[in-house]
Amino acid sequence: MTSQEEFIQYFEQYLDHLKRELQAYENELDLWLCPSGISNCTGNLCTHLVGNLHHFIGHGLGDTGYVRDRPLEFAIKGVPKATLLQDIDKARIMIRDVLSKIPDLSATFPKQLRDEHHGEYTIRKELIRLCAHLAYHVGQVNYHRRLLTD
Repeated sequence: MTSQEEFIQYFEQYLDHLKRELQAYENELDLWLCPSGISNCTGNLCTHLVGNLHHFIGHGLGDTGYVRDRPLEFAIKGVPKATLLQDIDKARIMIRDVLSKIPDLSATFPKQLRDEHHGEYTIRKELIRLCAHLAYHVGQVNYHRRLLTD
């Protein structure tokens, strides 16, 4: 079974990858470009990922008081790269803090944060979903960057 520390390592690995992708953009304005056929730019994917993690892990498991504005995650434009990188670092710290305090990953996720049809689910199942979601969007960021910079 995957432990809290293993989940922390997975999240940190993908957040580090996301940071490297952002840092690889030489032109900061490219973070906000959406070429034809691309639904979301890197800047919005980054704000979405940070918001998603703060919502499900910070608010859902850690009672951090985070209030999510999902539509804004996709609508906001022009956030400086330095701010996005700081936001990733804050998410990383929050994840380590919250997950290190979870005693039992097989416990039921304490809040209903997804649609009712998902029913009850364990903390472990939700963390697996969140890791997969993060990895998926980091792959999109990689594709977006290569499309614009290679």
